[in-house]
Amino acid sequence: MIKSTTKQNPNVAMLLGAVPGLGQLYNKQTAKGLMLLAVFGLELVEWLVFGIPALIGLITLGDRPVVDHSLFLLIKGSMQLILTIVMVLIHAASIRDAKLTAERLNRGEKVPLSLKETMDGVYENGFPYLLIIPAYLAMAFAIVFPVVVTLFIAFTNYDFRHIPPQKLLDWVGGKNFMNMVQLSTFRKAFGSVLSWTFIWTFAASTLQIVIGVATAIIANQSFIKFRRLFGVIFLLPWAVPAFISIMTFGNFFNDSIGAMNVQVLPFIEKLLPFLDFGIIPWKTDATFTKIAVIMVQGWLGFPYIYVLVSGILQSIPADLYEAATVDGASAWQKFRQITLPMILAVAAPTFISQYTFNFNNFSIIYLFNNGGPGSVGGGAGATDILISWIYKLTTQTSPQFSMASAVTLVISLIVISVSLISFKKFNAFDMGDK
Repeated sequence: MIKSTTKQNPNVAMLLGAVPGLGQLYNKQTAKGLMLLAVFGLELVEWLVFGIPALIGLITLGDRPVVDHSLFLLIKGSMQLILTIVMVLIHAASIRDAKLTAERLNRGEKVPLSLKETMDGVYENGFPYLLIIPAYLAMAFAIVFPVVVTLFIAFTNYDFRHIPPQKLLDWVGGKNFMNMVQLSTFRKAFGSVLSWTFIWTFAASTLQIVIGVATAIIANQSFIKFRRLFGVIFLLPWAVPAFISIMTFGNFFNDSIGAMNVQVLPFIEKLLPFLDFGIIPWKTDATFTKIAVIMVQGWLGFPYIYVLVSGILQSIPADLYEAATVDGASAWQKFRQITLPMILAVAAPTFISQYTFNFNNFSIIYLFNNGGPGSVGGGAGATDILISWIYKLTTQTSPQFSMASAVTLVISLIVISVSLISFKKFNAFDMGDK
């Protein structure tokens, strides 16, 4: 590594850096420049062989039925867009590197020029980046790529009338989003499903959080005997696979032969003779089905909250409660002023994640009663939430793939927006490094 006495023009280096490698060659970094030029050469080959045809196919979605497959063209075009963004980032990094290197040379600082010096510099300063770059690339194609494809499908007419390659797809702009509010069938279905999704999310998540917090607080009281036994019992719903539990509860709430109507409710009526439940239509009446799935989710979800809150309660100093007792605080005041703030300070992000999880909790809605009973139009059942409705839109005899993609984007916007607002409100991103 040597000092350079030649004055470099940072602006020239920056302009040449637009072509990866030229700016580095201008700064006399021969090894780095040749490597970047090789990358640029591969980029040109990619554009000629794959890139340009892929982007043209993305724009046109094909013009020859049977020969062209619109969906494949859309997928290839989406992949090319991601590659293009990666290439732009490489060019930006090359421009920045060329300019900064020129400025360092003018200040008389040492810069790596030979291949060995370049490799040593990469190992010393860029080794962490070499490790995380593959992860970022994998994330781009495993997460970003499906999102981009879904985004594009939402702006096409991909439905049962347009199945490539026999029928080519066309770009329709925001028509699918307008159909949600303009077409009576989809407007009614979307409004009903969206409202129930919010009710379901709030009721089910709140119930499991309340039960989990309550059981943890009660089980951790010093006067409770056999606390470990109760802890094991409370974990049983978590130990049994949710799939099995949901299917079991589906039979448990059967209208005619389910244990709820045949055994549980008659037993309660015997204990409380003034009650008369009769035969409750748990699986055939939408209101009772909604109540049932909320109760089932409360049962399935509370053990996780119980374990989390139990750990938090054990970390709260006993001196706080002793001081509160000396000051004459009631049990409710201790809970409101000490226990609850300590729980929220640690568990608020987890509580929020329970709401976002249940917003897309497909399994319980589908397995319990297949989103039924009945229908609210648009292929949606009375207890379908958005995610289960999307599933039905894509698997029914007349699939609506583009509409399902549009609903998916709506779900994503809602979940992301609510999560960000909630995380910010509870300072979930505050790691204390101010």
